[in-house]
Amino acid sequence: MNVTATPSPNSTVLLEIELPPERLDRSMDEATRRLARRTKVAGFRQGKAPRFMLERVLGPSAVLDEAVELLIQGAYREALVEQGIVPLTEAEVEVVQAVEGQPVIFKATVQVPPEVTLGNYRDFNFAPEIEAVDDAKVEQVVSELRDQNATLKPVEDRPAATGDYAVIGFVGSHDGKPFDGGSSDRMPIVIGEERLIPGFEAHIVGAKIGDHLDFDLTFPDDYGEASLAGQPAHFAVDVKELREKVQPPLDDEFATQMGDFKDLVELREAIRERLEKSALDRARHTFSDRIIQYAVANSTLAVPPILIDQEVEVMHDEFRASIARQGIGEAAYLKATSQTEADLHAEFRPRAEERVKTLLVLSKIADAEGIVVDDAAVAGEVEAARRRYAGDPKTIGYFESERGRNFIRSTLRRTRTVEGLVDAWLAAHPEHPALPHLEDNDTAAVESDSAGSNAAIGATDPSAVAPAGGPVESTEPAGTPA
Repeated sequence: MNVTATPSPNSTVLLEIELPPERLDRSMDEATRRLARRTKVAGFRQGKAPRFMLERVLGPSAVLDEAVELLIQGAYREALVEQGIVPLTEAEVEVVQAVEGQPVIFKATVQVPPEVTLGNYRDFNFAPEIEAVDDAKVEQVVSELRDQNATLKPVEDRPAATGDYAVIGFVGSHDGKPFDGGSSDRMPIVIGEERLIPGFEAHIVGAKIGDHLDFDLTFPDDYGEASLAGQPAHFAVDVKELREKVQPPLDDEFATQMGDFKDLVELREAIRERLEKSALDRARHTFSDRIIQYAVANSTLAVPPILIDQEVEVMHDEFRASIARQGIGEAAYLKATSQTEADLHAEFRPRAEERVKTLLVLSKIADAEGIVVDDAAVAGEVEAARRRYAGDPKTIGYFESERGRNFIRSTLRRTRTVEGLVDAWLAAHPEHPALPHLEDNDTAAVESDSAGSNAAIGATDPSAVAPAGGPVESTEPAGTPA
């Protein structure tokens, strides 16, 4: 097999492949066997029909077409491995010559990751910034703990106030007629949280249990229901229940209820220690982000539109999952925000381009730094995917595939690359406080929303790499004869 690889515009490579005639001969035999197994020919048992009968039933070029398709698929995969190419999409194939007794010649245009020219990614003039933990921050956590452990007791000796928990019944009307969704027999609210339209809860302040209230309000101009946006409405409200939050006393007994603490002093010390560890971890992550931004800003690359399109789809899937966790369907969200799917994609696109740039630059730095992820680490992540996505065979199948394994390998490489840059800076600045991880292991490559979204659309990581000396993921070429 003779392969010529020529770089082409827009991060593509043109493969020109020539195969000797004898390979077509072998492929013709295989094609005949395959067609015979799946074609019924009168007078012959399944799988036993000779070539001339198959061509009589299927057409004169049926066996040749099948043979060429099989031959091109295999030769294309061999060419990728030989040239060390990781394709980002299916190749566009042009058959130049396919005649029995002569060499088979075809061309394949392959989309590949773009060239990245690194700039300076080490000599930055910023340092990690560690947020100070003072008494006020400790007391804020103590206050939050008291609030989380508060109880509710009925309000009996005063009217409703901001912060009270109330149960109300109400009917809203517009032009004298109740409107859809504008009434409830028992609606729990926390006065002051503005769960309903602005100004509604302010009318509850000062009321007592059993009071009936009548008042008018105007819906905001940007209200989700277009028919009510900017419109006046009347509300008739009955106050049915009032409760106030009562925090536990701030004493040693409270501290013992929060864990294995003998008194408030120990509780505060534990809180301070946790806040200080979190501050160090947060400083490390923020520092990592700044290093990444610095490296990307100093690099040169042109991102192919197809990679941006794919990342937009990944972000779209992440968005669907995010609003689903809030109990909102995409159709309902688009209706409420008066947007279309195209509007979302236009909104995602600038961030998608930045994300792709970041992936590619970090992969290039990993090459420069000699970062290698072995097969055992990838296998461990695949096993983690089997546990995390149990019951989801499609997602598990993605991470078990070469494409998914490449995603895992690239993700781990990027993580180790950034952590290596942080550790190198810390080693060069021993006077700076250490910035340990809260967890020592690699961030799991299959745990993030992004990983799940890549799996959902079967995405190819734009910076995918194969294991050193190992096979490159094969992608079936498009456009081979049927």
